[in-house]
Amino acid sequence: MPPSDAAVATPGGAGAERPSLLAFVVDAESDAVLREALLSEAGEGAEVRRGDLQAAARALRKGITPRALVVDVSGLDQPLTALEELSQVVEPDVRVLVVGERQDASFYRQVTRGLGVLEYLYKPLSHEMVARHFAGFVRGAAEASPDVYLRGGRVIAVTGVRGGVGATTVASNLAWHLAEQARRHTALLDCDLHGGSTALLLGAKTTNGLRVALEHPDRVDELFVERTAQPVGERLFVLAAEEKLLDEPHAVPGATSRLVNMLRRRFNFVVVDLPARATLMSRDVLDLAHQRVLVTDPSLAGAREVLRYAGLPNAPMQARRALIVLNRANQTGGLNRQQMVQALGSEPDLQIPWLPKLVPAAADLGEPAAAKRSGFRDGIEQLAREVASVGSAEPAAKRGLFRKLFA
Repeated sequence: MPPSDAAVATPGGAGAERPSLLAFVVDAESDAVLREALLSEAGEGAEVRRGDLQAAARALRKGITPRALVVDVSGLDQPLTALEELSQVVEPDVRVLVVGERQDASFYRQVTRGLGVLEYLYKPLSHEMVARHFAGFVRGAAEASPDVYLRGGRVIAVTGVRGGVGATTVASNLAWHLAEQARRHTALLDCDLHGGSTALLLGAKTTNGLRVALEHPDRVDELFVERTAQPVGERLFVLAAEEKLLDEPHAVPGATSRLVNMLRRRFNFVVVDLPARATLMSRDVLDLAHQRVLVTDPSLAGAREVLRYAGLPNAPMQARRALIVLNRANQTGGLNRQQMVQALGSEPDLQIPWLPKLVPAAADLGEPAAAKRSGFRDGIEQLAREVASVGSAEPAAKRGLFRKLFA
């Protein structure tokens, strides 16, 4: 039985129109070989263009990332650096194939083992060579299965240590910043199936897709994710529900892990809005998170809960302790900085100011508050640098590698 229409009918959903192949080569001979050997294998939507690696990067920043990408590194002084920079603008599940002029084994190992490129061929190309080494990956054959090489995107769990501290606002704006300002493919997952408001804050739709994913994990595959994720711009997609208050979904063990890992195949970042109270998804998300973010307000109760949450042991994927964010700093009636430091026993890692005219108004309009220049935006940018090592405009150099993003 397929998922209901509400879960799958998403025009323009994540990756719904992704071309099967996009190739960039600098010379006419290679162009002709790739056209002859790959276009028939790739099917409709495949395209070979004349251009170098920089042209490929420019095209990918403006358009949808293909499922398979061929780039030419001929003539580049620093091809490895250029490939590392290209990895910042492609999604984690893209099958990257490279052609060039260098023939030494050391370069081949650096490209395929160090960067995660699936295959490298040196010129002059032949039809037989391309068909034998590239065609399988373009077709999506068994040897190109993502399960073999995929390590996926980075999971960031944002938790409000108690209700009303603004964690959903922080998570939603962080996801928006990563997608729209840092230009990373980002998913925002709302784990509150009854009262979550991430979709509301960003003007997105809710579906029954999350419930389907929890109750029928066998239905969750890449196509399900593409159809269920709701677009909020070119690179940001939201998965959120709005279940009836007395209607409790029955989650199958392991369902959350399957969903999150499937999202990691498709997105560079998965930002999770994790409520303070335990939900069906909480434990699995915490076990899979690469970084925990604890959000509190300037209150004694908030400081107490931060200490309790910070005391939780790190999960296997977490290399550092939870990041403590003081939201609504300097809020009228709240504790001042010195009092919060005393209550926490140390400085919070990051502070986001209280801007009562900006943030609530943006939420009511379904717009990201971080879109407007302010202290709130500065705080979100700083948080993005801390948890994702990205800035507001240019990708962080040498950060992400093809299919090995954020290991």
